Amino acid sequence: MEAEAVVKDWWLYQGAGEGADRRARLETGSPPPWRDFTGSPDPGYAPPGCEGPAWERTRRRGEGYVPDEQEKDVVNTALHLRRPLLITGKPGVGKSTLAYSIASDLGLGPVLHWPITSRTVLRDGLYLYDAIGRLQEAGLEQLRGPTGPVGPAAPATVTATVTAGAAEPAAEPAAEPGAAPAHAPSISRYLRLGPLGTALLPQDRPRVLLVDEIDKSDIDLPGDLLTVFEDGGFVIPELARLAKEDPTVPIGTDDDPDASVHISQGLVQCRYFPVVVLTSNGERDFPPAFLRRCVRLHLEPPGPEKLARIVRRRLGVDVEAGGEYQELVQDFIDRSGDGDLATDQLLNAIQLRLAGAWSAPADRDRFLKTVMQHLTGPTA
Repeated sequence: MEAEAVVKDWWLYQGAGEGADRRARLETGSPPPWRDFTGSPDPGYAPPGCEGPAWERTRRRGEGYVPDEQEKDVVNTALHLRRPLLITGKPGVGKSTLAYSIASDLGLGPVLHWPITSRTVLRDGLYLYDAIGRLQEAGLEQLRGPTGPVGPAAPATVTATVTAGAAEPAAEPAAEPGAAPAHAPSISRYLRLGPLGTALLPQDRPRVLLVDEIDKSDIDLPGDLLTVFEDGGFVIPELARLAKEDPTVPIGTDDDPDASVHISQGLVQCRYFPVVVLTSNGERDFPPAFLRRCVRLHLEPPGPEKLARIVRRRLGVDVEAGGEYQELVQDFIDRSGDGDLATDQLLNAIQLRLAGAWSAPADRDRFLKTVMQHLTGPTA
């Protein structure tokens, strides 16, 4: 089809040439001056590449996506401007899958996934700190110490200093707030970068971060993200407070808690701004300050031609060559008029028919009601 043949010279995503060549153009391209960041990669840290189970999940999901020309234009605009991509649309139109398609097409490694709920706060995406675990182990270290008494008579020598919402173990008397006891375990064992924090690590190639269903977040989260998106980095207060004693600390990442990336002075500063894809089902509006920092894309439900392309890409079935599959596509479109359906429901229906299931003509109505149950509307 003509829409599939369109390729523009400036496209990186779905452009001409091999994915590695287009990725190199992305990495060496000149960003806007206000989106040029200066983080230095840790030479001892190797982010996951295009191999392994996590990459295979990204690749399989991404290769099945069928973008149209408008989607390619908008995605490439976000890539060139190094801005977050805010994708809106009804459930099931492929908003999340587009993030996997970008990673797969450009070979950017496994997608980092940050699912959002009403309880999600910014720090959940940046890093995780097990303050209670560190406090408990610090207490045990005190009891094990060569000069400390052991047993019920042992005096309590560990207190918790609360700073920036996190409990810090401290010896009594403490020289400075937040200082750890002499025998306290390294803080690095209790810190781990979240998906957003991992995406912002300085690396030789950008990562893809999927911030899924941001419209479900607390009202403050979009505003809290603004500074991080503008600065391309953030500070981990628990490490910044210890910078004099431990200027560089290795901590785990969202990909692997056992992987060690060295953080200096508590600062995480990206080199390339990650490919941030935010999805929204339209359950709330966003503040103008947030919207102007995003490139926006609205996905409409696919029409007959795009559905046929999706079925061919995902299942290898030529809809136009089989009357039964054409009827299923038309049934899907007709039923969509009474309530929202997801594209994978059509794929499920065709997969069942390929397996010979629900083949009796008398079962057709029950078959459609079973596999094409409305997501919204009076019959949902």
